[in-house]
Amino acid sequence: VTKFSAFAKKPKTQGAEEGATVVFETETEKPDAKVRWQCNTKDLVSDDKYVIKADGNKHSLTIQAVTKEDGTAYAVIAGGSKVKFDLKVKEKEVTEEVKLELKEKVKEEVKEKKGGKSQAPDMKTDLTGLFTEKPQSGEVTVGENINFVAKVNAASLLKKPTIKWFKGKWMDLASKSGKNLQLKELYDRNSKVYTFEMQIIAAKPSFAGAYRCEVSSRDKFDSCNFDLTVHGGCPHTHSMDGSEEAGELDFSALLKKSASKSQVKNEPDEDVWEILQKAPASEYEKIAFQYGITDLRGMLKRLKKMKKEEKKSEVFLKKLDPAYQVEKGHKMKLCIDVANEDVDVKWLKNGQEIQSTGRYIFESVGNKRYLTINHCSLSDDATYTCVVGDEKCTTELFVKEPPVTITSHLEDQMVMKGERVELECEVSEEGATVKWEKDGVELTRDESFKYRFKKDGRKHVLIINEATKEDCGHYTVKTNGGESMSELMVSEKELEVYQNIADLTVKAKDEAVFKCEVSDETVKGIWYKNGVEVKADARTNITHIGRIHKLTIDDVKPEDQGDYTFVPEGYAFNLSAKLNFLEVKIDYVPRQDPPKIHLDCMGHTADSTIMVVAGNKLRLDVPITGDPAPTVVWTKGEKVKVPSSPIPTGRSQVLTEGDGRLHVESTKGHCIFTIEGADKQDEGLYSVIVRNPAGEDKADINVKVVDAPDPPSAPRILSVGEDSCVVQWDPPKSDGGNPIIGYVLERKKKKSYRWMRLNFDPYTDTTYEAKRMIEGVEYEMRVYAVNAIGMSCHSAASQPFIPVAPTSEPVGLCVDDISDTTISLKWRTPEHLGSSELDGYGVEYCKEGSDEWVPAFEGLTERTSVIIRDLPTGEKMQFRVRAYNMAGPSAPTSLAQAVTIREIMQKPKIWIPRNLRQTLIKKVEETINLVIPFQGKPRPVITWSKDGEYLNPKQVSVRNSDTDTILFIRKSERKDSGKYEVKLQIENVEDTASISIQIVEKLKIMDVWGFNVALEWKPPKDNGNCEITGYMVQKADKKTMEWYTVYELYRRTNCVVADLIMGNEYIFRIYAVNMVGLSLEPCFSADGFEYKPPTYKEHDFSEAPKFTHPLVSRSVIAGYNATLSCSVRGIPKPKVTWYKNKMDISNEAKYRMFSKQGVLTLEIRKPCSFDGGVYMCKAVNASGEDVVECKLEIRGPQTGK
Repeated sequence: VTKFSAFAKKPKTQGAEEGATVVFETETEKPDAKVRWQCNTKDLVSDDKYVIKADGNKHSLTIQAVTKEDGTAYAVIAGGSKVKFDLKVKEKEVTEEVKLELKEKVKEEVKEKKGGKSQAPDMKTDLTGLFTEKPQSGEVTVGENINFVAKVNAASLLKKPTIKWFKGKWMDLASKSGKNLQLKELYDRNSKVYTFEMQIIAAKPSFAGAYRCEVSSRDKFDSCNFDLTVHGGCPHTHSMDGSEEAGELDFSALLKKSASKSQVKNEPDEDVWEILQKAPASEYEKIAFQYGITDLRGMLKRLKKMKKEEKKSEVFLKKLDPAYQVEKGHKMKLCIDVANEDVDVKWLKNGQEIQSTGRYIFESVGNKRYLTINHCSLSDDATYTCVVGDEKCTTELFVKEPPVTITSHLEDQMVMKGERVELECEVSEEGATVKWEKDGVELTRDESFKYRFKKDGRKHVLIINEATKEDCGHYTVKTNGGESMSELMVSEKELEVYQNIADLTVKAKDEAVFKCEVSDETVKGIWYKNGVEVKADARTNITHIGRIHKLTIDDVKPEDQGDYTFVPEGYAFNLSAKLNFLEVKIDYVPRQDPPKIHLDCMGHTADSTIMVVAGNKLRLDVPITGDPAPTVVWTKGEKVKVPSSPIPTGRSQVLTEGDGRLHVESTKGHCIFTIEGADKQDEGLYSVIVRNPAGEDKADINVKVVDAPDPPSAPRILSVGEDSCVVQWDPPKSDGGNPIIGYVLERKKKKSYRWMRLNFDPYTDTTYEAKRMIEGVEYEMRVYAVNAIGMSCHSAASQPFIPVAPTSEPVGLCVDDISDTTISLKWRTPEHLGSSELDGYGVEYCKEGSDEWVPAFEGLTERTSVIIRDLPTGEKMQFRVRAYNMAGPSAPTSLAQAVTIREIMQKPKIWIPRNLRQTLIKKVEETINLVIPFQGKPRPVITWSKDGEYLNPKQVSVRNSDTDTILFIRKSERKDSGKYEVKLQIENVEDTASISIQIVEKLKIMDVWGFNVALEWKPPKDNGNCEITGYMVQKADKKTMEWYTVYELYRRTNCVVADLIMGNEYIFRIYAVNMVGLSLEPCFSADGFEYKPPTYKEHDFSEAPKFTHPLVSRSVIAGYNATLSCSVRGIPKPKVTWYKNKMDISNEAKYRMFSKQGVLTLEIRKPCSFDGGVYMCKAVNASGEDVVECKLEIRGPQTGK
């Protein structure tokens, strides 16, 4: 199909120096065509800058005093045709003297201004596209800072613009933000301008090079290149792995730069395909991981097929490069230069012609041809060809997935030896490949017995089951877009000493007991005396009960004196004490016994802990001896020993009977201390001191008040089943001073008040599965904590829940259709749905032999069929479907066996509709539209023929699809009759069918004669291609000329007409009849005459347009549709044109015009303040014209206060 152009002569791209005047000229096919000139899609009007002229079909645009800002894209529009062209502005030639002065000024500014904010002038700056201010190239001294600023006006944008900063071609600086790089964004609501700023801090020589700034907003895109020069140092190469500044703004590890001492020279960055061509085969996998290449094998195959040398072409002035690379989601623009500006080109993708859509845009500017691909995806990774006549040029487009960044970093951990370690991070993409390292050494699958790697969506976990001292170090996880490091520290378990052994002084025949208590019950130990291991015998007893170790020596003798040591096994320390033997000498002195406290041990010592239940009575009865009778003092609190004071001082409190709950009583041989109704504040350390002239004795008693525990937290429902649920809760904040021995659970129906206990014996865990519930009924749960003292209050009730079971698995999963990259699956709903509604289905697939199931799409689908696309061709895949409801997914149903993704050949078969199995009869000039369905895969080759000959495409059109073929004749003719044959062919298999078509037309009677009342005639020479069924004979009186039928469907070619009136003159006529109907024209008898009506002069009803109802000025609210109405009269119907401020608005999408019975209406969709003004309606016809106008005012929307 040839597209008509409204231009006879098109404007061409021109170049000019700054300050010059440029003239663009064009000619239109029609002299009255309306022409619009545009600059960056905005209409131009005549002013001091632009001069627009029109002379018949010649039009011109003159741009005066050209500046750098004028160097952009222009277009001229006439009707439906649009031609684009460019203005290239060149710089004025600068003399050597001016250049030297400019260089000196730049050097002085760099020396004077610290902070690096001075920028060298950029002669290549132009303000086009989305930028209102572009970042300028700059220079900076090593160690100083520099800012680059870009501004975007968002007044005409529908979506917030997205900006990206790059160094070189591919390095996205967003991942380098940190110590040396800061990215900022500001928005001015008044001017609607976004300001984007990139600040480089403490510049280094390696930061020098080419930078790029890209901004995009939906289908709009713009970019700008600028350079950074760093003075005062030489760039050097650092390794990104393990360096101190890893993660800072150091690009030299990826972008190679060469430099001299005097100046920095930036070499162009290499593309990935160039790096692969130059790299050895052993580096392929490393490069693929670094640059995010997923199909390395396919990329190498395509690179191998590239032609190294291209022959010179007469058609192409500039061909496509051998390969291009673009990031996924970005825009790609392919450009060629052709020798002939008027030549048409075709673009192919993998050999198939590309149709213009929203993603693929074709442009023609002068001798340049562009193919723009918006929002590139992995399906756009293909071979692209531009065809001009018999010549073509080809390129490879590689779509690069964006780098995988780390969104949640590793955290440092410190664990004890033998504990489980989990190092967890989160990346930006699901299914991404990461690399784990320990102290710079990669951890591989060969060490799976030590390390285990876990992947859950975007989370990646490194698991070490039992940590040892060898596992200490720095662990790093790396992706192609970043890395994260953490330190693991493993420490030995320390053995704590709760009670150390003490020195003893004993008398002969007494018992010596060494006792110690450690934190670990499993630790064993050895006792030594003066370095020799102590063995158990008749007098020596060694015991180990729990955490307590004892050495008991009965009937102490002088030889038992010495140093005793306890050494725990596996720990490098010991506990030591000395045993002193006391010899008793009898002196004759007056009897005087020192006081002595005799506590009833019963397994306790002087430091024993006495427990009392809160609210009960505490009674401490301590036996004492001494002569004379000792005095007793009770104290509570911490003790501070003062050598010069016999009474403990410090924060101790002497207890008396001042408080009504306390009672102190002393009797012969006993001292009694009583507290009525003990509570938590009575807990603490109590000391009793007895004293007489012979000495003193003291003992400490630790009193602990215990109570029932606090209630646990409100239980949480983790999951539900058909008649069960799993509930979890947190332990109480306080256990009441006694360990929790278990929990008791209760449940009730939501609408009931009766709670039912679920267990009678305390349940030790904090997760419980409750059963025997009714499906579909709403329940609540609560829990009690139990210790040795009693049961706590109940917890708060859980959130209401309903026991619901997952549905049964879907049934009847099968393959409905399959191709090279897609598969269609269908299934039936589960047999058992339960009491909950079905939320949808989830479909997953995986490769054969793998257990990594990948979701086929996001979310769930409510349909029972699905088409999965973009599958690898030739791969064996397994598919499964699960049904989801409130309780979660059902059991999966899978295909019986794996399916190979490859299109299955289906024999061609033509299905002829029933109405076409017999001859199809059509009238002349009727439309013929035959739809013939068929089946066959792959798509068959379809051939139509008529009577053994190919069809004439000018008369017959054929349209083919994947499932049917259409034969179309717009106006049929007699010659279209015949036998049509359609043939389908797939490789060597074919199928044919034939259709008979007969075209008929009305017959013509050639001759007839009559005599008297007897008529006879001859059959028509042309029967209309079908049998004559009869004739119709009619008569008419010549005076009235009213026709009456005499015979209908008369079979003979002669007849006699009777019952005529004598003297009257008659005329006869005859029609021939076939299955189509009467003949177009009758044959008249020879004696009659044909009646011709008289002619009259036609009356002139023309009338000039006149508005019968004018437009009325209105005031409307912004945001609500508004209408303007008037009525007009005129013959013939006048042409109506609407104007706003004398500008034609007929082609504006914002307005809709209606005309019904002379009533004219203009609808303004959601007006804003810009739409206010003077509106005019003009009506024009051949007899004249008329105009009516009104004023429209737009008010702001009303807001409530």
